[in-house]
Amino acid sequence: MDIYVLDSNFQRLSPVVDVYESFIWTERYDKAGEFELVVPAMDVWLNLLKKDRYLEINESDYTMIIETIELDTDIEDGANLTITGRSLESLLDRRIIWGQVDCNGDFQNQVQKLLNLNAISPSDSNRKIPNLTFEASTDPAITSLTIDTQFTGDNLYDTICDLCKKNHIGWYIKKNDTGNMIFKLYSGVRRTHDQTAVPEVIFSPSFSNLINTKYVKSDTKLKNVTLVGGEGEGNERKYVSVGSGSGLSRREVFTDARSVSSKVTDDNGKSKDLTAEEYNAKLTDKGNETLGKNVATTTFDGEVQSQIQWKFRKDYFVGDVVQIENEFGIKGTTRIIECAISDDNQNGYQLVPTFESDEDENKNNEVEES
Repeated sequence: MDIYVLDSNFQRLSPVVDVYESFIWTERYDKAGEFELVVPAMDVWLNLLKKDRYLEINESDYTMIIETIELDTDIEDGANLTITGRSLESLLDRRIIWGQVDCNGDFQNQVQKLLNLNAISPSDSNRKIPNLTFEASTDPAITSLTIDTQFTGDNLYDTICDLCKKNHIGWYIKKNDTGNMIFKLYSGVRRTHDQTAVPEVIFSPSFSNLINTKYVKSDTKLKNVTLVGGEGEGNERKYVSVGSGSGLSRREVFTDARSVSSKVTDDNGKSKDLTAEEYNAKLTDKGNETLGKNVATTTFDGEVQSQIQWKFRKDYFVGDVVQIENEFGIKGTTRIIECAISDDNQNGYQLVPTFESDEDENKNNEVEES
């Protein structure tokens, strides 16, 4: 693969990086992707591969940011540069939700509100992320969602990741031809047996397109009941319980939601007191956020033979729901949450998607054992 280095204006620099020890490029559905590039420590690469420059490849429409440069020297093997970083989505990690923001109503509109207030058009121009814009989705899977919560001082990137993961939708920031960076929510395409809108995609040893697999099912992080503590002190503190479970199946966790206030300011700048019901609804949403981060997980990944039948970025993409089966009869429909492309001198080109199904996701998306 040819790797292009871009300056701060997204203009390609010379030379092209086409000789390297190893290269890994990972794209993700509901959080930032990442890369790792290892090249010989030569002046040409030391001068070209600098922090805060960008990388892109022809095979992808994502853009990565160079964040870390590591120089290793060895008397026998020589010196190597290891360059790592994340995709443009990580820019939101540089902002917090400044002050208190009440989010109630259409999900997409509230995500746009968080971005406008803290990155796109904040009142303090120093907080603006240049050239970042929002593009609305018309997908019913997104436009049908609602939200009722409150944020104070939370990291903007973490908040967007958590909201999207909870609702099983993805998001990206991609640059366009004019140099703008476009934020957009999206939902992957369903490419399974139970639909006819698009051709189905099946990964299975019987189709000779799944070389090896790794299946992991874990309850380690699972929590199904949370006590949410809101504002107030001592006996005056407000609490709600979210979730259910009993006996050994009950797994509890505490959610500190002290930052959620019963006094809010609406979009018109008017202050009001929430009713007890409205305030409890916001605490409940915080509890659901906590439970959404602590679910039983099923992951299923494997190396794909990319030249057989279905090709990545042509027949399927990160975020799509596909059919999958291994030789032990573990099968079902599952979402591609990330895809890693690697290229090195020992193993050559490899494509490894990761499939994930959460226990609380739609039953049609679960990996099943048969």
